Amino acid sequence: MAMRQIAVLPYRTEGPAIDAPIQILLVSSRGTGRWVIPKGRPESKLTPHASAAKEAEEEAGVLGATCPTPLGSFRYRKRQPSGAAVWTDVDVFPFAVTEELPSWKEQNERERRWFTLAEAAEAVDEPDLRDLMHSFGPSEFIAATQTRNMLVAGRRVFGAVGAKTGISMMFGWFQRLLPQQGNFFEMFEAHATTLVAGADSLARLLQGGPGKADHIRELQEREHDADAITREVLQTVRRTFLTPFDRGAITSLIASMDDAIDEMYQTAGAAELYEVNEFEPEMRDMAASIVDAARLTAEAIPLLRRIAENGHRLHELTERIVRIEGHADEIHAAGLKRIYKQIGKKDPLQFFVRQEMFKRLERVVDRFEDVANEIDGLVIDHS
Repeated sequence: MAMRQIAVLPYRTEGPAIDAPIQILLVSSRGTGRWVIPKGRPESKLTPHASAAKEAEEEAGVLGATCPTPLGSFRYRKRQPSGAAVWTDVDVFPFAVTEELPSWKEQNERERRWFTLAEAAEAVDEPDLRDLMHSFGPSEFIAATQTRNMLVAGRRVFGAVGAKTGISMMFGWFQRLLPQQGNFFEMFEAHATTLVAGADSLARLLQGGPGKADHIRELQEREHDADAITREVLQTVRRTFLTPFDRGAITSLIASMDDAIDEMYQTAGAAELYEVNEFEPEMRDMAASIVDAARLTAEAIPLLRRIAENGHRLHELTERIVRIEGHADEIHAAGLKRIYKQIGKKDPLQFFVRQEMFKRLERVVDRFEDVANEIDGLVIDHS
């Protein structure tokens, strides 16, 4: 039987754009100096993802939000003190880095370095881990945007032909008679950007600390941005003759996305209303789940541009979101049960406040499942 370990895949994005490149943090191995991700044996008193987060802090000196649902696993041979190399299975948890510590436990034993996603995949030795990294990033984004690039290129070619043949003015007149498709994809992607930013702000809020008011304000601003995008989508649906998907599907998708950011803001509002400054570990775990669900949504949305070609990848992403929602339900139930035993009878009012916070977080994750279901519906209709 193989040994088991837990690990994190520490990541960050280079900028707020939906297609912003992902960076991965690797650390050097103490034995060989090769590049690895922070990992170790799970501790009996901690959940697997909490153990993994502890390894990230000790080995790489980073703090962040650890999604409780693993990305996957890989296998490698670990050298034992006896000299034997035995198989070890490693569960890998997505870890959104929020802070890099200036000093940490193993800083004199390891080097830490940020890599692009492609560079990180090439730097590690384990083929299964390399595959996990490739599946993690929005590798399909370039393919998804080829249609737009081809359209721009086509216009350039036609412009050159028109200059020689004299038909460009006629084509311009004819083009104005064609029904317009609107800029739905751009608006979907802009809304997905607000989801990622909002989820990140919510996770930071639930980590506690002095920045509570700033995180609540940012969530409010992101929610207002999302509302403006949603209104523009609905207006464009009404005035557009030809749409890329069924009108009902467009409005359902943007409404489910907007519900997700609305619920995030409602959660922040509850924390402000009830003056909650310290959050249960299960709440932080649910917030980390929301961060990963938002990241997956942001990868999925651009793939809708070429939905028939990207159907398989879209299904993979929505399946992950649904799995995250199921795991979040378990965390929610466990957290409620724990606090009921601790304070339910001693302090009913405080229990009510905590229960309300859990309920709000559960609704956020549920809304991301709604988004996944809407995307799956589009895949079924158009693949």
